Amino acid sequence: MLFNSYIFIFIFLPLTLVGWYALNHFKAYELAKVFLAGMSLWFYGYFNIYYLGVIIASILGNYFISYLMKFSRSKIAGHAGLIAGMLLNLGFLFYFKYYDFFFENINLVFHTNFNLKFILLPLGISFFTFQQLSFIIDRCTGKAEHYSFVNYVTFVTFFPQLIAGPIVLHKEMMPQFEDIKNRKFNEDNFAKGIVFFTIGLGKKVLLADVLAIPVNFGFEQTAFLDTPSTLLVILVYTFEIYFDFSGYSDMAIGLGKMFNIELPVNFNSPYKACSVKELWQRWHMTLSRFFIQYVYIPLGGSRKGKIRTIFNTFMVFFLSGLWHGANWTYLAWGTMQGLLVIWDNMGIVGVKGTNEKVPAKIYIPRWLGWLFTFGFFNLSLIFFRSENMENAFQMFKNVLAFKNTGYLSKIVVNLDIPEFYLLKQVINMVKPDMLNHMYMAVFIFLLVISGFILTRKNTIQIVRNHPLNSKLCLFITVIFVWSVISFSQISTFIYFNF
Repeated sequence: MLFNSYIFIFIFLPLTLVGWYALNHFKAYELAKVFLAGMSLWFYGYFNIYYLGVIIASILGNYFISYLMKFSRSKIAGHAGLIAGMLLNLGFLFYFKYYDFFFENINLVFHTNFNLKFILLPLGISFFTFQQLSFIIDRCTGKAEHYSFVNYVTFVTFFPQLIAGPIVLHKEMMPQFEDIKNRKFNEDNFAKGIVFFTIGLGKKVLLADVLAIPVNFGFEQTAFLDTPSTLLVILVYTFEIYFDFSGYSDMAIGLGKMFNIELPVNFNSPYKACSVKELWQRWHMTLSRFFIQYVYIPLGGSRKGKIRTIFNTFMVFFLSGLWHGANWTYLAWGTMQGLLVIWDNMGIVGVKGTNEKVPAKIYIPRWLGWLFTFGFFNLSLIFFRSENMENAFQMFKNVLAFKNTGYLSKIVVNLDIPEFYLLKQVINMVKPDMLNHMYMAVFIFLLVISGFILTRKNTIQIVRNHPLNSKLCLFITVIFVWSVISFSQISTFIYFNF
C-alpha cells in the first residue's frame, strides 16, 4: 500500500487512527498494540500476500533467539545468539536479495551452471532486517531486554517506517509504545503530523513523480544521449531522488506524529552540504548510524591508526552500496562515496567556516566546497540509477564526448503532464511550432522551482518555526488537494526497492 494512494489516505489511515485511539480511550492498551500491528501487517501484505510469510518468519526467528537469551547470561550464550542472529538475518537478506546476483557472477567467472531462482524481492526487506539485526546485536551484548511478543511485533511492523525507513532502534521506539501519555489524542502533534505528511506528499507526487518522467526516458536512451541531454538527465535525477526520499521521510515522520510516536530524522537538507562527509551526515542518517554503530566502531573506528581508519571508512560505504542493491552499479556508487569521504578525512582540503576536528592544509570557500560536493554526488548517481555498468559507462562517455545533437528536445517533450494540458491545446491551435518551446520553458521552470525549494527551509524547520495559522493551512490544503488529484500518475518510492 502506497502512502500516495486513495486506499491509504481515505480508508487505511482513518481506520487505523480511529481504532488505535478508540481502544486506548477504553484503556485496552495491549489490544491497541495488537490492532496496530495487525493493521501494519495488512499495510505490508497489501502489496503481495507472499510478503507476509517472509516478514512473519523473520520476526518469529529473531524473537525466538531473543527468548533463548533469557535463560543464559554467559558470554558463550551471547556469542552463540549473536552468531545465530547474524546467520538468520543476513541469510534472509542474502537469499531474497543477493542469491541470483552471487551465483550469476559465479557462473560468469568460473563457467559453472548454477540455476538462478529469480526470487521476488520482498519490499523493504533491507529495512526490517537491519532493524531486527540491530536489536539482536544489542540483545546479545546486554544492551537490550527481552520484550513481550506483542511489543516486539509492534516495534518491527509499525507501518510509517516499515517499507522505507527510517531504520529505528528498540531504545527509541519501545518506550514510546509503552508510554500511556502517547495513547491520548494530541491535537498539536496531529496538526504537525498533517503538515509533515502533506508537504512530503507534495514533494513526492508533484515533484519527484513528475521529474521521474524525463529521467526514465533518458536512462532508457543512454546510447543516443548527447552531452547536454546527459547532464540534464543526471541533474533531474538528482532532484528526483531528493524529493522522493525527502518526501517519504516527511510523510513517515508525519504519520508517526499522528500516533504520538517520534521517528528519528532521516534526511536533513543534504544538498546544502559543503563536503561529501557532511552530505552523509545529512542523507539517510539512520543507515549511517547503523553502519557506524555496528560496523565502523566494532572494526576499530578511528582508534587503530590512519590505515585502519581508511579501511573501516571504506568498508562502511562499500557495504552501504551493497545494501542498496544486488548490482555492480551500487557497489561502484558505494565505492565512489567511500573514496570521496576518505579524501575529506585526509584533511588536505577543507572548507572555510566548518568545524572539522582535523585542520586542513588548504581551505576553499563554502560555495566552492558546495559546488564540488554537489557535482561529484551528481556524477555518482549515474552508477546509482543505471541498470548496469555498461549503461553507466555510456553515460560517462556521453558527458565527456562534448557533442550536441539536439537530443535535449526529445528529453524535454516527455514532460507532458496534465497540469499543462490546457496550455498545450491553446498553443496547438494558435502556434503549433511553439509547442517544443513551451515544453522547454516548463522544464526550466520546474528545475528552477526545484532548485529554489532546495535552498529554503526544510519541513522540520517549517513546522518548528511557523505556527499553524490560516496562511499555512491554506497552503497545506492546496498541496493536499492538488496531490490527491494527481494520484492517477502514482509511482512507487525509490527506496521501496531496498
